[in-house]
Amino acid sequence: MARRVERLAIIGLGLIGSSIARAVKERLPDVMVTGHDMSSEVRDVARTLGLCDAVNDDAADAVAAADLVILAVPVGGMAAAAQAMAPGLAADTIISDVGSSKASVADALAKALPGHIVIPAHPVAGTENSGPAAGFASLFDGRWCIITPDATAPANAVAALTAFWEALGAKVDVMDAAHHDMVLAVTSHLPHLIAYTIVGTASELEEVTESEVIKYSAGGFRDFTRIAASDPVMWRDVFLANKDAVLATLQRFNEDLTVLQQAIRRGDADKLEDWFTRTRAIRRSIIAEGQDDAAPDFGRKH
Repeated sequence: MARRVERLAIIGLGLIGSSIARAVKERLPDVMVTGHDMSSEVRDVARTLGLCDAVNDDAADAVAAADLVILAVPVGGMAAAAQAMAPGLAADTIISDVGSSKASVADALAKALPGHIVIPAHPVAGTENSGPAAGFASLFDGRWCIITPDATAPANAVAALTAFWEALGAKVDVMDAAHHDMVLAVTSHLPHLIAYTIVGTASELEEVTESEVIKYSAGGFRDFTRIAASDPVMWRDVFLANKDAVLATLQRFNEDLTVLQQAIRRGDADKLEDWFTRTRAIRRSIIAEGQDDAAPDFGRKH
């Protein structure tokens, strides 16, 4: 028998958690939403914004009677958040999350919540902004949400979680947690690592160039700074949680970077043009999939 989500609890009311709350209010108005955040300041903002039907000071109170609980906290804080809410959980409550790393989260939640229904998930959506005021209801429209259930997850619970994310506008895919972590290391984690690195390098060069790095910032560098403006605590935890996949991907990237370095040194125009032609095709494929805007300069207003 199919399960329906009638009572949702969100633990963590930052960008993703507050966006879920807004999307549910707009698209699933009959669903009762309770929320909790470890920060009293965030809880106060959430109450002021009216994000939830109730914002509880205690995590266990927030999840009482919930059909679905979504942990929207940094991956390094999953175990502590799960332990805090555990006393209020019903036996048949579905527990999920929104973390960018899945294998480590699955392990942490399984240890913290033995005997409970845990189905990790990752909505591949976000912005460089953070906090409860940064969320918006359309954040998940047309974006992928990857669900990574293990072999013990009840089929009706997986179906209920899938239906929930689809109702918020997301496209849902199901895959193994380890495979998810390798895919996201390539598409998300390594790009963020590169962005943090190049912006940090530019910062060190500021004194040398007398602020010209900022003054003459081109589109490419501006895009790196946007990525590098993301929540530092969240990304600290992501790199530590997914370190094996990130390090494997970083090794491959370093090898490819060496190939390009040699091509530039040798003046190998054919090698450079071939590489850039192949990578341009990837950009066009992303646009064709509807995952970005084809407008010049990413539709940026000037």
